[in-house]
Amino acid sequence: MKQSLGRRELLGAVAGATAATALTACGQQDENQPAAAAQPQKTYEWKMVTTWPKNFPGLGTGANNVARLINEMSGGRIKVKVYGAGELVGAFEVFDAVSRGNAQLGHAGAYYWKGKIPSAAFFSSVPFGLTANEMNAWLYYGGGMELWEEAYKPFGLIPNPAGNSGTQMGGWFNKEINSLKDLEGLKMRIPGLGGEVFKRAGGVPVTLPGGEIFPSLQSGALDATEWVGPYNDLAFGLYKATKYYYTPGWHEPGTTMECMINEKAFNELPADLQSIVRNAIKVANLEMLSEYTARNQQALQTLIKEHGVELRRFPDEVLKELKALSEQVVEEEAKQDELSGRVWASQKAFRDQVVQWTEASEQAYLQAREL
Repeated sequence: MKQSLGRRELLGAVAGATAATALTACGQQDENQPAAAAQPQKTYEWKMVTTWPKNFPGLGTGANNVARLINEMSGGRIKVKVYGAGELVGAFEVFDAVSRGNAQLGHAGAYYWKGKIPSAAFFSSVPFGLTANEMNAWLYYGGGMELWEEAYKPFGLIPNPAGNSGTQMGGWFNKEINSLKDLEGLKMRIPGLGGEVFKRAGGVPVTLPGGEIFPSLQSGALDATEWVGPYNDLAFGLYKATKYYYTPGWHEPGTTMECMINEKAFNELPADLQSIVRNAIKVANLEMLSEYTARNQQALQTLIKEHGVELRRFPDEVLKELKALSEQVVEEEAKQDELSGRVWASQKAFRDQVVQWTEASEQAYLQAREL
């Protein structure tokens, strides 16, 4: 009995020694050795500046959403603080602030930077151009992103689509629009390529940040304005200053918002955080379009039923003339520089192809739904 017990003890000792050796070989820390201190992960404090009023529905909250997603997806390793227009820099100073590294992120609309980059407006919206879904398709799968990155590269910036308002409204007017002549001399807040078309139609385009639109309408400094759509227009109270609300938004059929990243700050991140930043912005891109689709229809009913807004459609003849002028303006803008020419050639070729599918799918279905 004693001999058997001794054998068991011997076998147990051998097994224990073998296990200890195996653990050591696998890199396990011996219990008698002090445990190595876990290395704390580096955290990054980033600033985001925006062209939108702080917490403004859709646009301002869209910027907040990008920041929230980055914070959550990185597990707090990147902490982004959002500054609305005028808090850190002015609305139209966002591009320079991010380019210089005074902020790591900027949330805006690319058409605001047309004076710096002639091709910039093509990455936001083109009159009578791509819808929101078509725009995303061109950017992600039609070569658009490569061209956009090329355009921003000299400024040390990495662009990203960060949301889309969908097809916008035609705008708020203090008088009826029955012909193109009714636009002559009209002072209207309308940026980007749409503003150039409006000017060609005899109007006076004005570029203003969102926060200045309502007081300008009230004072008479503006006769008309486009902003976004019912969701945002209701929030600004534009119905209090003008009477007629026109559709469709020929000038912005699917407006892409951007989140630009300072390239130097981005390159300082480890690979996993770089992926998190880019993919967080992609998620925000989808969520903004979904929110606008849901909120615009609710706000439109409020404007009509509770505030007595008169919803009007531009006459077909006005739209035809604006389309003809748009084609002239866009072709001329494409000749501004070599890159603009390549960007428009790419987007135009994509539009000419995708329109066949859009007509055969969504447009055909929408017509069928009305039967």
